[in-house]
Amino acid sequence: MAKTPPPFAAFEWMIAWRYLRARRAEGGVSVMTWISLIGITLAVFALIATLAVRSGFRAEFVDTILGANAHVTVYQSGVVTENGRIDRTIADYDGMAARLRTVEGVTRAAPLVKGQVMVNLRSRNAGVEVFGIQLENLKELPRIADPETGRGDIERFGEGIAIGSGVAQELGVLVGDRIKVISPNGVKTAFGTSPRINAYEVVYIFSAGRYDIDRTRVYLPFAEAQSFFNRDGVADEIEVMVEEPEHVDRLVLDLLQAGGDRTLIWTWRDASGGFLRALEVEDNVMFIILSILVLIAAMNIVSGLIMLVKNKGRDIGILRTMGLAEGSVLRVFFICGAFTGFLGTVLGVALGCLFAIYIDPLFAFVNYMMGGGVWDPSIRGIYHLPAKLEFGDVLSAVCLSLGLSFVVTIFPARRAARMNPVEALRYE
Repeated sequence: MAKTPPPFAAFEWMIAWRYLRARRAEGGVSVMTWISLIGITLAVFALIATLAVRSGFRAEFVDTILGANAHVTVYQSGVVTENGRIDRTIADYDGMAARLRTVEGVTRAAPLVKGQVMVNLRSRNAGVEVFGIQLENLKELPRIADPETGRGDIERFGEGIAIGSGVAQELGVLVGDRIKVISPNGVKTAFGTSPRINAYEVVYIFSAGRYDIDRTRVYLPFAEAQSFFNRDGVADEIEVMVEEPEHVDRLVLDLLQAGGDRTLIWTWRDASGGFLRALEVEDNVMFIILSILVLIAAMNIVSGLIMLVKNKGRDIGILRTMGLAEGSVLRVFFICGAFTGFLGTVLGVALGCLFAIYIDPLFAFVNYMMGGGVWDPSIRGIYHLPAKLEFGDVLSAVCLSLGLSFVVTIFPARRAARMNPVEALRYE
């Protein structure tokens, strides 16, 4: 009894390879197969490039949030004063900060004074938000105290003011210039409240990587901010940093208990959760759309393989007459179609990874060819197009492309396997 050859035996690969490298005049690979190869390559490239940009944008957005803002903002509910005003300031801010630091997972708790003012240099003005903070706490903000992006001497913060690069550009300020800070809620006199105007030397210019932060934020020493905003002996809120910002919700209850009565909490997820959820929805929609493009490209394999089966009808009849099983014929043509999908996937992955790795020079070239202004940070929030390669994204693209390519290949391969050898040879 003849021994049945194992699946995907060497002779099956040999026949498939002969069909793949045969010239078109000999009934080999058709133009449709080349089109499907190019289509799969471009579709996988687009999928990986989109996933990389999506991951990079989210990582950059979250990094700028966590690197320049509080992970948790702790403040108090308002109480009505004798004058009938609602007071939300924190009198025992040192004690509250100390209690918050005892919560497991908290790395820093710093009191802040905040207020909105106008800054002026010569004839230029800009509306900004002032953060009153102590030097040691300012130096612990990675996006603010970054020596690679900052200009000036942050150690001199106690002698002046630190401003964002967008504010500096708006005013035309350099390190060492003196700017005026104007607050409408200034000194109270018998004739009402007069604006308070102080001049400060710009000792440090930071770039947090987010346009809205760099364009609207300045830092004053904590004691100076207390005096400027009439917050003597109090703070507006406590800025809390944690070890695992992505899991900040786990600490909310502990922070509320440590803060005491009237304590309220606002996490970075509360502030940016809507935007992050919108990103997730957009990611899912883009993945579905690009998956359809991969499917369309893979369907071209069917057209090319059907033409190959038609051209090789005589060969199929001869092979079947010689005793080749249906399964072997199916696997021969499955190899032909799957190889196209595999090769297109490999080329697409290579192009997608190269795009993600060299996105900065590529984008600089596009910006140069378009005459500049392609990326507007005032609209997109960040200064460049980020890309981050993640193994899971690449793996999902590979699995999707190979899975679709293999599935669509089965149908024309089965048609070849079920071809009647008598009918195949009748008109030859």
